[in-house]
Amino acid sequence: MPAQDPQSLRDLGKRLDEAQAKRAARSQRPPPTQLGIAFRFATELVAALLVGGALGWGLDWLFGYFGIHTRPVFLIVFFVLGAAAGIRNVMRAANEINAEIAAHPAPPVKDDEEN
Repeated sequence: MPAQDPQSLRDLGKRLDEAQAKRAARSQRPPPTQLGIAFRFATELVAALLVGGALGWGLDWLFGYFGIHTRPVFLIVFFVLGAAAGIRNVMRAANEINAEIAAHPAPPVKDDEEN
């Protein structure tokens, strides 16, 4: 294999750097909107409540099928656990969104009274 020309390797390096810079600029997401934040919080909470309620209902049905009548006990317990998990997920999402917004500070607003 013949030796490469140093100048052609430098040119190749520059082109690779430019391509990576363009790709990085394209892949950077804008900060989340208020509607997006509200939808994410609602989704996190509702999903956890549904999963908790479904697990409780399923366990109540399963125990009832085998003759142990626990009717609303597991439903209530797992619904409350689902609510706790949902609130925890919302708090985790809020911290994540705050960190993402802090990474993209808003541009300074010029005050009209300063003129």
